[in-house]
Amino acid sequence: MGDRAHQQRMARKKAVIDEAIARADRDKGLLVVLTGNGKGKSSSAFGMVARSLGYGYKVGVAQFLKSRRDTGEEGFLGRQTLVQWHVLGDGFTWDTQDKDADIASAQRGWQVAQSMLSDTSLHLVVLDELTYLINYGYLDAEQVRADLLARPATQHVVVTGRAAPRMLLDLADTVSEIQDIKHAFRSGIRAQAGIDL
Repeated sequence: MGDRAHQQRMARKKAVIDEAIARADRDKGLLVVLTGNGKGKSSSAFGMVARSLGYGYKVGVAQFLKSRRDTGEEGFLGRQTLVQWHVLGDGFTWDTQDKDADIASAQRGWQVAQSMLSDTSLHLVVLDELTYLINYGYLDAEQVRADLLARPATQHVVVTGRAAPRMLLDLADTVSEIQDIKHAFRSGIRAQAGIDL
């Protein structure tokens, strides 16, 4: 492709993009759902935490299921003065193997999430691994839906986890499915600090 043809192609592309940007004239709190079997859902959410902090916004993080307190994200982001960080799980359900305890833990955790979802000072709330709690029936999906709908109008929420239920997909403004093509773990490589935890 010659220089002239390239310039014309890029000019057409710019016109289409500029028109789309001009049409986007509303602001609102977004519900972003990051789902799929691939690696990077929580990492993407924590990237949005970093972005929000860069603008001086307050953020809330609720980590469901995960019980580790030694992850890189918590080690750094959890120390930031503008972040409320809550590790709310007792471990993955296959670790605990106690359904009643998992349900009780999920419901205690959701009370913390409800508090964040009603806090007008929080620009962003991350509900990490929430999809599991809905899919396993540990939380009432209609209650979760109602709480998400009742949040402050400008508050953004990011939900992560595999197999996002239809209710979340329908409610979301943005949905990204992270595809699993290849993972080092399947080759016998354990989780690496700074990359996986």
